[in-house]
Amino acid sequence: MRFERFVALRYLKAKRKQAVISIISLISVTGVAAGVAALIVALSLNGGFQREFQSRILQATSHVTLFKIGTQAITNYEALVAETSRIPGVLTVSPSIYGQALLQSDLRQQAAILKGVPASGPTSRLPLPAISEGNVSDFGSQSGVPAIVIGQELAQNLGVLVGEQVRAIGFGGELSPLGRMPRIQTFRVIAIFDSGLWEYDANWAIVPLPAAQHFVNLTSNEVSALEYRVADIYAAQEVAGRIKASAGRGYTTNTWIELNRPLFSALRLERLAMFIAIGLIVLVASLNIVSTLTLMVIEKNQDIAIITAMGGTSRTIMGIFILQGLIIGAVGTVIGDIVGCLAVWYLDAYKVFPLEPQVYSIPYVPFRLEWPDVVLISFVAVVVSFLATLYPARAASRLDPIEAMRYE
Repeated sequence: MRFERFVALRYLKAKRKQAVISIISLISVTGVAAGVAALIVALSLNGGFQREFQSRILQATSHVTLFKIGTQAITNYEALVAETSRIPGVLTVSPSIYGQALLQSDLRQQAAILKGVPASGPTSRLPLPAISEGNVSDFGSQSGVPAIVIGQELAQNLGVLVGEQVRAIGFGGELSPLGRMPRIQTFRVIAIFDSGLWEYDANWAIVPLPAAQHFVNLTSNEVSALEYRVADIYAAQEVAGRIKASAGRGYTTNTWIELNRPLFSALRLERLAMFIAIGLIVLVASLNIVSTLTLMVIEKNQDIAIITAMGGTSRTIMGIFILQGLIIGAVGTVIGDIVGCLAVWYLDAYKVFPLEPQVYSIPYVPFRLEWPDVVLISFVAVVVSFLATLYPARAASRLDPIEAMRYE
């Protein structure tokens, strides 16, 4: 063991006449640990919200959407699907139709967004959110009443169960002597989905593409948009540019990043603000380290003089007190890492903080531990602890041994 490390550890051991210094050292360790743990929990909270919103949004919506400028439908979409599906980065392409309808059950009625999706095709699977009740095996059945899959909240609001029927009422139907009549179409609820996003679960209903085309008065070769899923979700804008260029003039695109930019920008800003605000706890703890080392220098000025008289250099003295402060910071950082990681695991595993889905779109406060964040927080805590040692260590190295020993 090096001399500086031996002396630094020796000084940190409690003695009866150094009780005040030992208490301040303990407070310093506790302060660093509290700051590190609080930062880990705060950043895990932010990361949990970002992860939950992102996963639920991507589960319920497409990565890239291609549509015509204006309100025109895309005609002869099969050729466009075949062409754009070969673009690098594109995994699947799904034609879709959007329309507004008033869904009516025997008990209640509610406005909803009707979305038509293909029952089979190049997607190789139905582009549907997670199914909580029923199944979609009969989704594309051409016989009988067309199928419909509705959100969990929408099903509760309408008071319908799997197997029951609902009526969709839309405007813009056939002309009559009394004016344009509403369009009315009956659907059979075959499944209920739970995307985890309250707004989506409470307002969306999904029907087969042919039924949606009939309801919104489109022909069999017309759709509202083409929805794409890409290999790299963070490269969605680059893929969207290639899709738009391939489709030609008159088409435009939007991506999940563009549609949700305000949300994720707010989360990033909140992350930075939390890091700065809670990081002040570590800064305050570093001031305790300064106090501890300053008192230690005053207490040990005779020891410093003896070490200097025995051949110790200024670098040796600085090393002793720098190591002492680093040990305090490192111990606090390790304790904070352990406490913070355990707290994040407990809070996320047991869903300690419930939320109102109608307000926050998710049912509980999520937490996600990111190891790069833990490493960054630990590094910053140790660096701050190191910087806090420089002034008292430098003051100790400049102590005149003759003056310290004059009255001994």
